[in-house]
Amino acid sequence: MKPRRAGVARIVAATGHSWRGLQACWRNEAAFRLEVVLFAPLAMVACAVQASGVERALLLASLMLVLIVELLNSGIEAAIDRIGTEYHPLSGLAKDLGSAAVTLSLLLGAIVWGCILL
Repeated sequence: MKPRRAGVARIVAATGHSWRGLQACWRNEAAFRLEVVLFAPLAMVACAVQASGVERALLLASLMLVLIVELLNSGIEAAIDRIGTEYHPLSGLAKDLGSAAVTLSLLLGAIVWGCILL
């Protein structure tokens, strides 16, 4: 068993793990790349729009939520694929549920943006 890190060393290690996860998702997931590319201009719009601080935070949070859920969905898919490539109903269900979570996060983002901008 590896010795556990503590304090600043643990934070540095966790940051490295997070960075590798973001890089892997960028390399392997076209949906994540598209969402990141859309995030950048939409984040600028969120910062430029005439809105209260809370509204601006909601606009940005809804964008971040899509990326977070996509990362989780990609993690589920990677874990399922690690188990095996043959079809199993529970593997399919896990992937479908992750995909549904991404869809709901996108829908939530559209609702938030619509409520604030319209």
